[in-house]
Amino acid sequence: MDNMNVAEPEVEKEKLNFIEEIIEDSIAKGVKQIQTRFPPEPNGYLHIGHAKSICLNFGMAKKYGGKCNLRFDDTNPVKEDTEYVDSIKQDINWLGFMWSEEHYASDYFDQLYLWAEKLIEKGLAYVDDQTQEEIRVGRGTITTPGTNSPYRNRSVEENLKLFREMRDGKFADGEKVLRAKIDMAHPNMLFRDPLMYRIIHTDHHRTGNKWCIYPMYDYAHGQSDSIEHITHSICTLEFDVHRPLYDWFIDKLEIFPSHQYEFARLNINYTVMSKRKLLQLVKQGYVTGWDDPRMPTICGLRRRGYTPESIKMFAEKVGVAKRDNIIDLGLLEWCLREDLNKKAERRMAVLNPVKVIITNYPEGKTELFNAVNNPEDESAGVRQVSFTREIFIESDDFMENPPKKYFRLQPGGEVRLRYSYLIKCDEVIKNEDGSIKELHCSYDPESGSGSSSDGRKVKGVIHWVSATECKQAKVRLFDRLFAVEAPDEAPEGGTFLDNLNPNSLTEKIAYIEPSLYSMPVGTHVQFERVGYFYNEGLDENGAPVYNRTATLKDSWAKKNQ
Repeated sequence: MDNMNVAEPEVEKEKLNFIEEIIEDSIAKGVKQIQTRFPPEPNGYLHIGHAKSICLNFGMAKKYGGKCNLRFDDTNPVKEDTEYVDSIKQDINWLGFMWSEEHYASDYFDQLYLWAEKLIEKGLAYVDDQTQEEIRVGRGTITTPGTNSPYRNRSVEENLKLFREMRDGKFADGEKVLRAKIDMAHPNMLFRDPLMYRIIHTDHHRTGNKWCIYPMYDYAHGQSDSIEHITHSICTLEFDVHRPLYDWFIDKLEIFPSHQYEFARLNINYTVMSKRKLLQLVKQGYVTGWDDPRMPTICGLRRRGYTPESIKMFAEKVGVAKRDNIIDLGLLEWCLREDLNKKAERRMAVLNPVKVIITNYPEGKTELFNAVNNPEDESAGVRQVSFTREIFIESDDFMENPPKKYFRLQPGGEVRLRYSYLIKCDEVIKNEDGSIKELHCSYDPESGSGSSSDGRKVKGVIHWVSATECKQAKVRLFDRLFAVEAPDEAPEGGTFLDNLNPNSLTEKIAYIEPSLYSMPVGTHVQFERVGYFYNEGLDENGAPVYNRTATLKDSWAKKNQ
């Protein structure tokens, strides 16, 4: 039989995002090593939007065998602090990334100053004595050109003298600034003689009182990238208008040609991302701190019980886009469930208890039933749960006058207690005010461990804990911090604070399996039929505190089927 030419099956190419396409094009054109950086300003705590940028910058460097630096943009000593530096490093490490080199914009203050003098010598920068308001008015508007500063044509010698006197502390804050000399009629407002240096007589967290003049972001950022030979300066879309100025400084200084690329910033419904607004929430006491589990900060998400894997999965699902859009918060919660479903052990806990007395069960008797720790992971094994005459069930699992298709406990109805017996409600005992005091039920002794001797089947399965063997724990039930999808949009005459959800935190005492009492701090667990919880530690009375990380209801997956 003759050999036949059989076509090789086509291997589907990996779909690249536009940043990956840019990087691969750079490599094709001869760039030997990809160098990225993550450049936070240490004036606050990182949030979920920064996490996306971290994943992108570190991820691209890893994928293409390059390096990613951590560089703190510490050019404003008034707002910056080592507290924020430490928290940023902790957050990056927690997400699973490690930077190649650690740098600070302040490392380059001497070089940036020399370059500023070089621009003055080239006639491309000058010292301006105008006030901040005069400079603002002089810039004009989008439709009208700006007007030249009366100090714009100072000589090189005078500008160098004044700039050095600024450096030496001879002028007060705001008395003078250094501006680039470009074009006061340029259509890009940022080109209308942008500020390069301002005077700030404040100690810097790293350089102390060595400097009293500090570079502006637009001047310092591109040059810092150039010093570090950053090949791909990846930032969010609001900086696209800054890119031409970034290139202008590099070109005029004739230094390494770093280049900036922009991607869409992360916007999530029911969430504010502005550092200013997050700081306002903290300072005015609407939350307990930057790490409040309702905050979108990385430390807040960590304290709530989010995992690094879930956040990285979220960043991957969101992808890298060129246009801003709003991401459903439900996607973040879905990613968490996907991760915890595979790793979190199951336990039973009752948050809103109703006592059940099983009248035909022997007093003083205790039985042990095997319970599966995680049905998604056989290696997790089983545990034993204690069954006794008195148990607690959730109040939502009993209804005295239920509607049709209600399959939980009701008068005369049967349900299965998870891992154990069938019980039937025989009597409802009430308090004087008409509220339920306890339920009297009977059990089928032949139905233990999920078996039923007479073949009876029930649709309702509910969780429970032994009333005599259980322990107590504090649980915190977190909901969305804001009650509206677009909390940045303040109601008429109000502020974004008017959109806060008054029910974003509920604390209560839960009755839990004894094994939950001794679980290590930092453990993730699923309270069966309730949600995923995270052991934060002990309260003032020595009882464990469990934060609800997410409910079991998955609205995002249903909406996107």
